[in-house]
Amino acid sequence: MKQDGVRPRTSARHKARKHALDLLFEADLRGTDPVATLEERTATEVTVRELTAVIVRGVAANSRRIDSVVSSWLSDGWTLERMPRVDRILARMATYELLYTTTEPSVVVSEAVALASELSTDESPAFLNAVLRHVANSQPE
Repeated sequence: MKQDGVRPRTSARHKARKHALDLLFEADLRGTDPVATLEERTATEVTVRELTAVIVRGVAANSRRIDSVVSSWLSDGWTLERMPRVDRILARMATYELLYTTTEPSVVVSEAVALASELSTDESPAFLNAVLRHVANSQPE
């Protein structure tokens, strides 16, 4: 349990997103292909959830559009490269889900913000919430 008394999320979908974040983070840090990293882990780990694989493959396959969409909602002076690595990857994951899946936008944004709360800076949850709300609200229904 976190010190503030809030229990961390433990749903299967939350764990799958966290695992996708881990794999995308590793690939980004190593400068390797995310799908190759996923395949390495799939061969050596007991369980790689389907949602994890869908997110990793989806982010990799649509990275240019995803980065363009995220970049379009960043404040002046901010770039993807300037963002903390965890925030950048969470923004990419959530934008993938917002653009290419039927997952409820509020769930996608909430999950990204929750992961940022667990793993990134104090400012990251509000920052990601603002960027992802713009992305979600700009999509046709």
